[in-house]
Amino acid sequence: MKNYPIGIFDSGVGGLTVVKQMFKRLPNEEIVYLGDTARVPYGTKSPETIKRFAVENANFLMKFKVKLIVVACNTASSTSLDILREKFNIPIVGVIKPGAEKAVQITRNNKVGIIGTYTTVKSKAYEKEIRRFSRDVEVASKACPLFVPLVEEGWLKEDVTFDIVKKYLKPLMSKKIDTLILGCTHYPLLKSVISKVAGREVKIVDSASSVADEVCNILMALGKLSEQKKPSHKFFATDAVEHFVRIGEKFLGTKIHRAERADYV
Repeated sequence: MKNYPIGIFDSGVGGLTVVKQMFKRLPNEEIVYLGDTARVPYGTKSPETIKRFAVENANFLMKFKVKLIVVACNTASSTSLDILREKFNIPIVGVIKPGAEKAVQITRNNKVGIIGTYTTVKSKAYEKEIRRFSRDVEVASKACPLFVPLVEEGWLKEDVTFDIVKKYLKPLMSKKIDTLILGCTHYPLLKSVISKVAGREVKIVDSASSVADEVCNILMALGKLSEQKKPSHKFFATDAVEHFVRIGEKFLGTKIHRAERADYV
């Protein structure tokens, strides 16, 4: 099983920010990535629907004999980890626990902000994880539904983007937060604007690198780190494959030479 691939799924292209960190942290691992572009966004859908999508996505990845699955979508991580762990006998890693743990480690005044989709914020998944690590941290959350379409449109540095970020972050800044969790895999592409609005004193937590560390630790503990020298990666999208490749390359920071249609939906 050592050289079996790692499966990663997201509602669209955002999870490629996790893949980017996996390439850096685990260069010998083969990745099978699935973007559910036919049903994006997940953040406006009910928890029951998201759970169904998550199981279908995991079933698709299991066809490739994956040894571990990363749920790179914050919304799916906040609703679906329990059902996935119940149904599949391999490690399932979400993006919420690593981000929450990192935020607790680096906050200096115990005031942490969280931004994400409506579903992620409503689930209070980050708050619950933060409470497991510390009872002293105060949490303030804000749903930022316009961030995903801005990123997908490639509007990363426009004036309108700056204004929208400023409006969303204002209530969090009034709480004197010193740490901000980017609770959606799309948001790292807006990191420079978010940092500018939040100011130098606020540390930004992007879960992607923390997830890569957690995956590495799990595989190391299980003795399942790959020994491949030149792994080949597979990319799938459930719709609009050309658009997925075009936008996805911005997230990944490198070329996607081939992507295929996953036609299970």
